[in-house]
Amino acid sequence: MKEKRMDCEKARNIDIVSTLAKLGHFPVRKTEKEAWFLSPFRSETQASFKVSLKKNYWIDFGTFEGGSTIDLIMKMENCSVKEVLERLSGNMDHFSFHRQPIPNEKEEGENQIEIIEVKEIEHRALQNYLSSRRISITTARKLCKEIHYKISGRSYFAIGLQNRSGGWELRNTYWKGSTSPKDVSLIKNESKNLAITEGMFDMLTLIELMVDIVNSHDLLVLNTTAFAKRMIKEIGDYENVELFLDRDKAGMGMTELLLEKCPNSRDMSSLYGGFKDINEWMVKSAKDEVRQRIQDVSLS
Repeated sequence: MKEKRMDCEKARNIDIVSTLAKLGHFPVRKTEKEAWFLSPFRSETQASFKVSLKKNYWIDFGTFEGGSTIDLIMKMENCSVKEVLERLSGNMDHFSFHRQPIPNEKEEGENQIEIIEVKEIEHRALQNYLSSRRISITTARKLCKEIHYKISGRSYFAIGLQNRSGGWELRNTYWKGSTSPKDVSLIKNESKNLAITEGMFDMLTLIELMVDIVNSHDLLVLNTTAFAKRMIKEIGDYENVELFLDRDKAGMGMTELLLEKCPNSRDMSSLYGGFKDINEWMVKSAKDEVRQRIQDVSLS
């Protein structure tokens, strides 16, 4: 039977809230008329992306862009109208023409994530995501896996870093999340040296820039700065500790705390001064500049 071609009218009627859910975005608050999201186009802490539930129309108040489901997918996937229609025609099961109930807080909870498969990173979309962060597939495979999972019956995939309690930190182009239990990720090499980052991409960046660090150091990814305090005793057992935390308020606060509580620690964040974190520095800086500054850094 010949597959029915999606047309613009049907595509515009596809529920935007359901489309965003498929891509890993859920509302942070809702009313009968509208749902508010953290923008899927950038990192933010205050929701500025609104979906009108009655008109099935979105508007991003950060950029004052808006439109239909077609416009949303075009912007998120960086593709043409024709490509949007082709994708929707080939993946009809991924979207619903019926308005879905907005997930409540329980449905959005971490314990609703069901891990389906853990494998080596292979998916082209994930490799492209890594490339956009200047992380090679070889580096990523040293720490991470390709994780396939479900949320409320819908299937997704992401790059995953397992923590020491068995939970996973999950990242893809559109979504950042984790499964329970939440904990730090500690990669032990029986070293007296320790390198600490806040997130997985910061640690992957370190490995990308300093290949030998996987042999010369134990590696600690906090996964949230809130875990720094609970790790003070373990951190204090190392002879030398390099701190590569973010240069935002939370990261700098934790850096100060660890420098005070653990005299064996050194703040290495001057390496990427002027940037929020080490990955942003690597992505936005010229390769020659990055290479030179790395050569000037002396690790324990």
